[in-house]
Amino acid sequence: MWTLLEQGNRRWAAGRSHRPHQDARRRKQVATRQAPHAVVLSCIDSRVPPEVVFDVGLGDLLVVRTAAHTLDALVTAAVQYGPQDLRASLVVVLGHQRCGAVTAAARALRRRLTLPGELPHIVAALEPAFATCDGRVEPMAHAHIQRTVSRLRADPLLYGSATVIGAYYSLDTGLVSRVT
Repeated sequence: MWTLLEQGNRRWAAGRSHRPHQDARRRKQVATRQAPHAVVLSCIDSRVPPEVVFDVGLGDLLVVRTAAHTLDALVTAAVQYGPQDLRASLVVVLGHQRCGAVTAAARALRRRLTLPGELPHIVAALEPAFATCDGRVEPMAHAHIQRTVSRLRADPLLYGSATVIGAYYSLDTGLVSRVT
C-alpha cells in the first residue's frame, strides 16, 4: 500500500494528479461500506490534506488529524479503528515542514511560556521531541514523527495487524519521504 501512496504523491508533486475515486460512481460504491487501505495520522495544517497529497479519493484512506499528529486516548482509538474494524493494513504518521504546532511548542518551551486554553497539551506532547533536538523545529518534527511511530508500533491492537511507518511532507516540493 505504501507504494501506491508514494506513486500518488509523486503524481501530485509533479502536477499530474489523477484524482481517482472522486466521482459520483465512487461515492455510490462506498456509500454503504468502506474499506480504506491505510490510516493516515497527520497534522491539521490546511496545506497538508492527505487525500490530495497522496492523490487518492473517497474510501481510500481513513484520516485522523490533530495538531502535529499528537496522540491521546481518543486519537489512538481512532487510529486503532482502521486496522481493527476496517482491516486497513498500513498506518502512516505524516509530519510536515514548517509545522505551526511544532514551532509554537518549541517557542513556548524555549521561552518557558504557558500557552492559553488547551494548547499546553500540544506543548506537553511535543516536549520529548524538543528535548532531543535542542529546540530546532525541523529536527523536532522528525523526532516527533519517530516517537509517534514507536508509540503506535508498541500498541497491542496495532502490533501484528498493521504496518506503522513515518513520513514527512515537504511544503516546498510537495514530496513525501519516509522517516526511518
